[in-house]
Amino acid sequence: MPTSTPIIEADHLSKQFWVADRKEGRFAGLRSVASRAGHWKGGVSDISFSIQPGEVVGYIGPNGAGKSTTIKMLTGILVPTSGRATVAGITPWAHRKELARRIGVVFGQRTQLWWDLPLADSLELIQHMYRVPADRFATNLATARELLDLDPFMQTPVRQLSLGQRMRGDLAASLLHNPPILYLDEPTIGLDLVAKTRIREFLAELNRQEGVTILLTTHDLADIEHLCSRIIVIDDGRILSDGPLATLKERFGTERQLIVDYEDVPASTDLPDAGPAIRVVSQEGPRVRFAFDRHALSATQVLARADTLGTVRDMSIEEPAIEDVIRQLYERKKEK
Repeated sequence: MPTSTPIIEADHLSKQFWVADRKEGRFAGLRSVASRAGHWKGGVSDISFSIQPGEVVGYIGPNGAGKSTTIKMLTGILVPTSGRATVAGITPWAHRKELARRIGVVFGQRTQLWWDLPLADSLELIQHMYRVPADRFATNLATARELLDLDPFMQTPVRQLSLGQRMRGDLAASLLHNPPILYLDEPTIGLDLVAKTRIREFLAELNRQEGVTILLTTHDLADIEHLCSRIIVIDDGRILSDGPLATLKERFGTERQLIVDYEDVPASTDLPDAGPAIRVVSQEGPRVRFAFDRHALSATQVLARADTLGTVRDMSIEEPAIEDVIRQLYERKKEK
């Protein structure tokens, strides 16, 4: 991981929203906003983290956890209730215009493209908005056209593009001015597998070749596994976990699976001295799945016991899925 001055830093960042109480009655809607009773509702509470240049960080949590609120503060759209933040050395909400030249933003359910214009025209307009020099625009556009395969629909009006095509166009638009930071809010939502794969490959290549720092919020945990080495987990406006994905799996993904293929269907799946650390997950003919606690037993020990059931033809080990890891993290939080 790079070690230098953080390019993104949040320090005890909080944001609360005033929510008016619902009033029943015929004239309730005529009351002024100033006089309307209500209460404060927290969006995020005391969020602190820092991101180094070149990191790809997943920022995940359930709906309403505070992910988008955080992103909006880091882009300058929202002003925090308390705390501070710097992005590329700039306070986002104090210098929005200056910050806009240093960040790219893609919101999966919104577009920055012009609905009735061909994609090519939209990209040219964005070039002029950011005052991108012609030679740099040509180079960046050529790269985006190649890596995102834009040529088949460059002359198609944005309103006629598929969701996957529009997302690729939005990605290209967000990077024409060479921002060192890219915020992605649900960039693969609603896309098919082919479109998701293309976007993931593009983002990985962008980070590898250009060193672009990426902060990614998503509900698709496959995005996290393909792109991020570090994840920040947030819930109820507070950070639950922040660290390498491997560490999170080690801490909460305690259960691994050993898949054993036998020469013949075993007569029984009762392991000698299995104890609570091993259990049979499933059996399909000669294939048996054993789950075991990685902290209590090694795969070699489990295989030695599985070998007593018959002649082993093949075996493999399956690590816990990130969905299971996150689920265990949330369950652990509820227990406290």
